[in-house]
Order: sequence, then structure tokens, then C-alpha cells
Amino acid sequence: MEAAFEKQNYSEPKEYGGFWLRFGAYLIDGIIVGIPIGIITTIIFVVFLGTSDSVMSSFTDPAYMESGEMTEAETIDFISRYFGALLLTLLIGTVIAVAYFAGMHASKWQATLGKKLVGLKVTDLQGNRITFWRALGRYMAQAFLSQILLIGYILAAFTERKQALHDMIAGTVVVRN
Repeated sequence: MEAAFEKQNYSEPKEYGGFWLRFGAYLIDGIIVGIPIGIITTIIFVVFLGTSDSVMSSFTDPAYMESGEMTEAETIDFISRYFGALLLTLLIGTVIAVAYFAGMHASKWQATLGKKLVGLKVTDLQGNRITFWRALGRYMAQAFLSQILLIGYILAAFTERKQALHDMIAGTVVVRN
């Protein structure tokens, strides 16, 4: 699979973004995305669990949930509120992350704020701006495949264009701006 990507050349030589620059950009992006998601998560859990009788009782008596005094209805109410908050948090967090990463990579900047700060951008194999759909595919491949044992990221150290697995799948490269 890699051989097909390696045969296509840029019209002009490019300097590819290395692992540590990309890692630094991802840390910055993690903070940028993580803070709002953390705030939203806190608000959602407070709203969902803050009106639960079992949670309010556990605040006044921390041993309440473990004492066996909770009724079956209170237990079901607590569990359903907890998983409802968790599901909503995951849904909103995913939407925010997809909008940020795919949207920014497909934007005129061709980079997230983190990549922009360290001087990187994402292009297709010919050096052109990628579409939102390609950026979405790249993000999904990164989220699901590249993080398995970090092998997808480690591949970047062994490819000529420093492509991670998600870059190879999406037909993209990260270059210095």
C-alpha cells in the first residue's frame, strides 16, 4: 500500500512535518479542544445528576449508596441519569472534535491551531488543500486506527514522507508551512 503513495511526487520539494512537531501540535490541540469539552461535560453531569435524589442523599451521607438504603427505583434512576449524561457527553465531544479537526484541516489554513502554531499544514499528495470529507476520513482513521498501540503514529518514522497510518489512508501529508 505504501509503495503506491511513494510513487507520486510533488511538483516542488517539500519538508515534511516530523513526529515531534506533530506531537507538539497535537498537545496544543488537545488543550484547545479538551478545555471546552471538560466544561461541557461538567455542566452535563451536574444537570443530569444534580436533580437525582440518590445523588443528593449521598452528598449528605457519603455511605448512602453503599449502605443498601438505596431503593431499586433510586438505583435505576441514578444509573440511567449517569449513562444518559455519559452518552450525551460522548456525542457532543465527538461533534466538537470532528468539527475542529476536520473543519480546520479543510479550511484555508489547512491546519488546526496547534499545527498552525508549530508551522505545519495538511495537504493532499500533490500539495493541495483537502476537502472536508477527506479531512473527516483522515480524522476517523486517526481516531480509530492510528491510536491502536500507537502503531499508526510510529509508521511515520519509517516512511519517506513521514506519513502516519491515517495520512496513508486519506492520501495526505503534513508539511512545514
